[in-house]
Amino acid sequence: MKQSSTLIPTLRDVPSEIEVKSHKMLLRAGFIRETTSGVYSYLPLAKRVLNKLEKMIHQEMEAIGAVEIGLPTLQLQENLEQTTNFASSRDEIFHLTNKTQQNLILAPSYQEAITMLLAEESQSYKNLPITFYQIQSKYRNEKRKTNGLLRSKEFLMKDAYSFHANEESLEASFNEIIQIYSNLFSKLGLHYEIIDANPGAANGAIAKEFIVASEAGETIVAYSDDSRFAANIEVAQIVNEFAPSELPIKPLEKFEAPNLKTIEEVCTFFNIEESNYIKSFVFKVDGDFVVVLTRGDHQVNPYKLQNVLKATSISLATEDEVQELLGCKLESVGPIKLPIDVKVIADYAIQSIRGGVAGANEEGYYYTNVSPERDFAISMYVDIRYIREGDPSPDGQGTILFKRGIEIGKICKLGVSVSEQFNASFTDENGQSQAIFMNSFHLGISRILAVLAENYQDDSGFYWPKPISPYDLHLLPVDREDEVQFNLALELYNILTFYQFEVLFDDRDEMAEDKFTDADLIGLPVRIKVGKRASEGIVEVKIRSTGDTYEWAKEELTDHLNELFRTN
Repeated sequence: MKQSSTLIPTLRDVPSEIEVKSHKMLLRAGFIRETTSGVYSYLPLAKRVLNKLEKMIHQEMEAIGAVEIGLPTLQLQENLEQTTNFASSRDEIFHLTNKTQQNLILAPSYQEAITMLLAEESQSYKNLPITFYQIQSKYRNEKRKTNGLLRSKEFLMKDAYSFHANEESLEASFNEIIQIYSNLFSKLGLHYEIIDANPGAANGAIAKEFIVASEAGETIVAYSDDSRFAANIEVAQIVNEFAPSELPIKPLEKFEAPNLKTIEEVCTFFNIEESNYIKSFVFKVDGDFVVVLTRGDHQVNPYKLQNVLKATSISLATEDEVQELLGCKLESVGPIKLPIDVKVIADYAIQSIRGGVAGANEEGYYYTNVSPERDFAISMYVDIRYIREGDPSPDGQGTILFKRGIEIGKICKLGVSVSEQFNASFTDENGQSQAIFMNSFHLGISRILAVLAENYQDDSGFYWPKPISPYDLHLLPVDREDEVQFNLALELYNILTFYQFEVLFDDRDEMAEDKFTDADLIGLPVRIKVGKRASEGIVEVKIRSTGDTYEWAKEELTDHLNELFRTN
């Protein structure tokens, strides 16, 4: 490809508010442009990388007999309203209305669409197992600050769904995809780990995430300092080591303490540790109100709470809802003397409190000497908090530390939780109707591009590895006006393309320094400079990743390049 005939708008500077490395360099090197907040155009270089990623994915999926399919981006809202996916992501869905007043959405997920498709077709155990996959855009009305392609409103995904007649087949497919993803990430040179993950609200589901460690990541990984345990903090279980306090139970007292707004202020006023304060939250769970208790030094984990309660939707109650329910403000909520029909869910650690402090459901008042075993009824003690650094590792080995990572793939063993919602069934060998077992497998393709951009860059630009580089070679005549240099460059361009090398030929009439700067930014594996020794048929070859340079005659160039690419 002649560089003058394509679009590579490199930049010397990017806006100062852009912080993420991949976002900065993809902009500087002319790979992407932001069309509006969180929405990006893939320019020719980025599109070539994405095409190579997609080709690798197609090869891996077809090797296991997966069948490519295309599912609609526009979906009817009424088909999804009762699903857990819709309920949990309602605020991030793009909604549309057509002329017939149908409520449509831009697909945040294709899980429902593929399951409904299977439900409409008669399935026999003889047709199972079967795996479908697609590469398609998804949409998320992202309200948070975007991090370039790491989190955008329109993003490219590979989604796959497998359907099975029994759990043995389901498990085999799940493990097969783990191997497929591992193969793919190894080919890309990515150092990843597989961690336990949140499967959403699908009852009984099991999920794994593929994580690349990065400070730019939004996933917080809890891991042991003495074992291989690693899990997303959304699902990391707590070791219940909180024995009941041995302090004497004192009479319950009510104190006026106005104008206390934070836990720190409350604990300072009553001269207690945060671990002796009972935080009380009101959650709305499938339309019902539930009071949830944790210690003052712990944080409620809504993902655990939702799974414990097997809820479809869960959210914090609003100020108005709390006022109507309890007659107080949010910061005054406490577990004592609640309405009889309000369920109370407490984290295990609440059992360690005796003589604690809690809100009195009355503005400016608190109870002291609170003892859960005496002062209020608890429907259940469960693990509903986030794990913390320093907690014992759930596997009994070592203590927990945190690190950040980027999720590049996620797989879920859904069982029959989704198929039962849509009556997706098959006829077994005895003629009986059974719910289909189901897996879902996802790869964030545009996010993988961002992760590769994070990993394969230095201060000067990218240094793409051969398998996913936009081109193999960057061919640069130093002086466009030097006839000898340009003619040799043109001759080499024809020879190299004949030998199946992918060549970006910088035929622009630009300053040599600008060409070299752009070449470093773009970061193709090999740069071939045609300069002062062109009259001798000698060119300079530079390896972008190492900086090593060689002078090779044009007659030996293809042999050397073939050897170079075979060994890298």
